[in-house]
Amino acid sequence: MDLKDIERSIIKAYKSKIYAKFLRAIKEYSLVKDGDSICVCISGGKDSFLMAKCFQELKRHSKFNFDVKYIVMDPGYRKENLDKIKFNLELLGIPAEIYKSNIFENIKNYDSMCYFCARKRRGFLYAKAQELGCNKIALGHHFDDVIETILLNILYAGEYKTMMPKLKSTNFEGMELIRPMYFIKEKDIISWKNHCSLEFLDCACTVVEKKFGKRKEIKELIEKFRKIDKNIDIHIFKSSENINIDAVLGYQDEKGSHSFLDKYDM
Repeated sequence: MDLKDIERSIIKAYKSKIYAKFLRAIKEYSLVKDGDSICVCISGGKDSFLMAKCFQELKRHSKFNFDVKYIVMDPGYRKENLDKIKFNLELLGIPAEIYKSNIFENIKNYDSMCYFCARKRRGFLYAKAQELGCNKIALGHHFDDVIETILLNILYAGEYKTMMPKLKSTNFEGMELIRPMYFIKEKDIISWKNHCSLEFLDCACTVVEKKFGKRKEIKELIEKFRKIDKNIDIHIFKSSENINIDAVLGYQDEKGSHSFLDKYDM
């Protein structure tokens, strides 16, 4: 399949499952505005490559007057993995710049390597985007990442917290993170990838290889739930939109922790 066919598949065959949901997130959460300069961050996986293609379509046809830059952060990939990224950039017509970091080397002594890797990657991306004159970075987290995060926090952290569609940086003034793939299901990304006969990196980490820990367990748990109720993922997602503060034992905000007892006898 050539580049034109791949691009056509996003706005034709996969319009309802991918591109329409991409546009929905941008509209519903006001992710893109006039004057934005957005740094699209490509990891080498299917999600971020598809996001980059969607941004190219948005740039061609959108009413928004915005700028977009594409970057790849190389945290220490093996040569064969970096070569695959370069091949896909050329195949998909994405003019991305590749920047070197030594994150894989720096996280070897951490207990929670995946957590610290994600934090360090994000810090690097914010810094590079700011250097390039961008005010936003776009990451390729999708619908399944969102619901997995909800369950991870409930089951392993004892708190209710989700992955937000946009987030202001506390360390980089004026910078914002956006997730325009927020409504797109992973199964549809995989379907698009297979439809176009594309091959992307999975986890190319040289430290822990393919041990995904708790997130892998949660992914498998959700698949079991789907056999009970095919819409279970929708219900998990909706729970983050329908929190009743009067029906929880406590909650936190910028003022601190609150208990239902605070207002119980008022």
